[in-house]
Amino acid sequence: MVQGGLVVQIAIVGATVLGLWLGARTLVDAVVRLARRFGVPELTIGLTIVAMGTSTPELVVSTDAAFAGSGEIAVGNVIGSNIYNLAVVLGAVSLLAVVPVERSLVHRDGIAALLATLVGFGALFDRTVTRGEGLLLVALFVGYTIYVLRDERTEASIDTEYPDSRIATSDAPDSFRGRDALALAGGLILVLLSGHFMVEAASAIARTAGVSDWVIGGTIVAAGTSTPELAVSLVAMRRGHVAMSVGNALGSNIFNVLGVLGLASLVGPLAVGAAAIESLWWLTAVTAATVGALWSGRRLSRPEGGLLVVSELVRWTLGLLRIFG
Repeated sequence: MVQGGLVVQIAIVGATVLGLWLGARTLVDAVVRLARRFGVPELTIGLTIVAMGTSTPELVVSTDAAFAGSGEIAVGNVIGSNIYNLAVVLGAVSLLAVVPVERSLVHRDGIAALLATLVGFGALFDRTVTRGEGLLLVALFVGYTIYVLRDERTEASIDTEYPDSRIATSDAPDSFRGRDALALAGGLILVLLSGHFMVEAASAIARTAGVSDWVIGGTIVAAGTSTPELAVSLVAMRRGHVAMSVGNALGSNIFNVLGVLGLASLVGPLAVGAAAIESLWWLTAVTAATVGALWSGRRLSRPEGGLLVVSELVRWTLGLLRIFG
């Protein structure tokens, strides 16, 4: 247990956010180099490998919270992170540039993200995720991942407005070397340690401020664990890899609901309060609006990105008022 007052605990959360970002970035870079070696397409990397890599903080924090018996931090982190991924990550990217997307991304993965959200809503409707429901969520994620890998493998090329849609080999070496294995292990260890101390510090802040673990988990912790998604998506967008940027956000949301929530509930049933239902409705609305915008025009415009960011500012304002109000 980490000791200290409110200021110390807030400082610990800040330090763990940095640790999660550095660890996840190191982990993702190493895994992506491994994927490039086998010629995995950019969109597939974004939807699976990078999405799971950048969601490692969510997995570690939610699982650690489940071990600590804090179901509200475990679930609040997942829901808050998913809202953040859509409203802030995709919103920020689309504010910087109009984001064109592929038809397959909308028809397959956009709908998959919406369905995963609805499945998660169903699992949490009685405010408890049981081990049986968690096992089902994990099985659905495994099935989705296998389908994506097989579907991409059958396509000779990716239909995108960017002819150079594969990751440029100049960004990093194609080969996976011994030092990459060390980087992968080091990044994973850093994420594990940062996630553990973040849960302890966040719980302490909730007790000191007199608010529920749900509010802390859905705002501060969720934003902290989503830092890698934001960083990776912005870097990918700047390098012209728009498909990876969008695929990373959608893929992370699918992994969070099915994989992270499912694995965390296998540790033990996750019980949450009534506030979870309100947040689930918010997540469902944001997901449906994002998928609808992508479906209608196969792109995210700057006004649509602005609306997404504003919606998250509103959610954060409400959350912070509960913490400090």
